[in-house]
Amino acid sequence: MLPTPGSWPRLAMRDAEYRRVRLSGTFDHDRETLVQALTERGAGFWVLTPLRTPQGTVLVNRGFVPPERRQSATRSAGQIGGGTTVIGLMRASEPKGGFLRANDPAAGRWHSRDVAAIARARRLGAVAPFFVDADASPNPGGYPLGGLTVVSFRNSHLVYALTWFALAALSGGAAVVALRTRGGR
Repeated sequence: MLPTPGSWPRLAMRDAEYRRVRLSGTFDHDRETLVQALTERGAGFWVLTPLRTPQGTVLVNRGFVPPERRQSATRSAGQIGGGTTVIGLMRASEPKGGFLRANDPAAGRWHSRDVAAIARARRLGAVAPFFVDADASPNPGGYPLGGLTVVSFRNSHLVYALTWFALAALSGGAAVVALRTRGGR
């Protein structure tokens, strides 16, 4: 279930990120934003489109388009008019930029899905402090291509490595003790 606007200021994304949600409303295609993306499909753009819902405006990452589909006219069949329903995953805003580059709203160059900055640049008014990655439900005309969300978990590789090295050292120490004890008998 989509959080209500009253709960948005208190929303802890660490608990809500990747929550599956369903929302209905009308897309505002004239205010879509393209964010540079590098996916399993190659380089291209995420298409972030405001969805006006009865609960408020939510940015929806409708999916990926390759560079040759950057212009909305090249994917007009996917510009869904009227009411629609989106199923997807809640995602945290990305205000730090991406690819080691900062967003440049004045030039229309976006490297991260920074909800607040996009809302300001597109004059969207109050929007949810998160965005929704659309699932793989096909769009008319094939684009944008949804369902490419990469679920990322906390990186604990160092802790795992230290644990395994400690277990190996303890096992080696136990083997030395066992061999000394056996050799002394």
